Amino acid sequence: MNPADIKFSPGAWLAPSVDWLNANLHGLFALISRFIESVLGGIEGVLLVIPPYGMIALVAVAAFFLVNLRAAILAVVMLGFCLLSGFWVASMQTIALVTVAVLISVAVAFPIGVAASRIKRLDAVLSPILNVMQTVPPWVYLIPAVMVFSLGKVPAILATIIYGIPPMLRLTTLAFNQVPRDLLELGRALGAAPRAILLKIELPAAMPTLLVGLNQCILLSLAMVVLAGLVGAGGLGAEVTRGLTRMEMGLGLRAGLAIVAVALLLDRLSRGALQGRRIRAAT
Repeated sequence: MNPADIKFSPGAWLAPSVDWLNANLHGLFALISRFIESVLGGIEGVLLVIPPYGMIALVAVAAFFLVNLRAAILAVVMLGFCLLSGFWVASMQTIALVTVAVLISVAVAFPIGVAASRIKRLDAVLSPILNVMQTVPPWVYLIPAVMVFSLGKVPAILATIIYGIPPMLRLTTLAFNQVPRDLLELGRALGAAPRAILLKIELPAAMPTLLVGLNQCILLSLAMVVLAGLVGAGGLGAEVTRGLTRMEMGLGLRAGLAIVAVALLLDRLSRGALQGRRIRAAT
């Protein structure tokens, strides 16, 4: 047998499964699409109903109270760049998409990561799966999402969620595994309930590593934004795609810098919101 004649085609195996899912679970997929579109549309509506200058001032005030003055100045500069570059609407669409994707990714990854830190067999099962998920090129996640949910924002968000779960899950497991055992023993010796130990001891001790996981989740979600523009998700990814297809370097560069501005803004505000006054005291 000629080795060239040997072909491995997983698509031939998966295509009937996808057809079956579309035929038998169409109602479920439609419900998921409507839910995601309604949540995303609501966030976009809130971000866009406020005039740009009002939104910049609001975010700057929030950054000042959550973090410090430097964060407020950073918010003004980053959002001001998005406005002056002509990508205000696209930037708000991107922020809404990333916000929804990150919230769902964290909601899925955090409890599983906590469980994996406590159940070593679960951690052993998840480890090779996460290795594969983090090795697969990000645009591959768009293929099954588009096959099931067609083009638009829904498959982009789902692919972004799947792409953002592995780092958050891994770092959540690592964070809780690194909690000092003497603190746990002290909590148990004082008669603290498991929930109190989780909220009062483990979570504060794990917070620095959890913030790294959140940072990675946000950055990877923004990395998917560019690819999401290929499937009609809109936002800054669509502008980068437009600049690439039209060979307009200025358009692509401005859109890319706007993505960087959004990334810096979301990272700084998310850290401040979770750390609260500790960041202000440390800075």
